[in-house]
Amino acid sequence: MRIAIIRKAHFNAAHKLHIATWSEERNFEVFGKCANPHYHGHNYEIEVKVTGDVDPETGILINLKELKQIIRLHVEDKFDHRNLNEEFEEFKTDVPTAENLCYVIWNILREQIEAKYDLSVRLWETPRNSVEYPA
Repeated sequence: MRIAIIRKAHFNAAHKLHIATWSEERNFEVFGKCANPHYHGHNYEIEVKVTGDVDPETGILINLKELKQIIRLHVEDKFDHRNLNEEFEEFKTDVPTAENLCYVIWNILREQIEAKYDLSVRLWETPRNSVEYPA
């Protein structure tokens, strides 16, 4: 039987959206208030979806305790109360948009979760705005 398990998690982080080679006016034109030079923060929510075949002996897809620990250690502890622009190599060149952050998180988790499972990540930047990878 093929099934999916979804685990939710949360972290807070600050960022600003800007491209260093652009003028301040152009950054504000494209990114609006998110280009604030003093940064701004989000209460990010994530949903990690793991899909695969249920083990016929145990009746489970994946150990939820292990999944919880992977997410806590590699996502929540890594990003919580951090400045995405200043503290992460990934965002020294890439703008820390929700899209890019979701992709970074997916790559981090993909390294930790066995390849036999399909993996997707949905990142909520606000209660009304989310992104998902893969789409």
